[in-house]
Amino acid sequence: MARLFFRRGAATEAAPDAARELADKARNFLGVGEDTTVSITEIACGDPACGGAETVVLIMRPGRRTEAAKLLCPLGAVTDEDLRDALQPFLDATA
Repeated sequence: MARLFFRRGAATEAAPDAARELADKARNFLGVGEDTTVSITEIACGDPACGGAETVVLIMRPGRRTEAAKLLCPLGAVTDEDLRDALQPFLDATA
């Protein structure tokens, strides 16, 4: 099950579709079943020192602690390669 959360901002209209697509890609890449929740969130920091929007991927598997990957770019800028690289440690943990 994918859970999608967004902060209001300029790119809010496209965010649900982009997040849904990223969540599906993450699920496929990780090879997780329906019992695992993947949450995609874009966080826009108002502090200029933060560097702008970030994308956070949460992986919630039954019986395990929640795992998180952070991508230092807005949701719409995340590439398949970025997502794969960010999720690689969690793929290795399942082996």
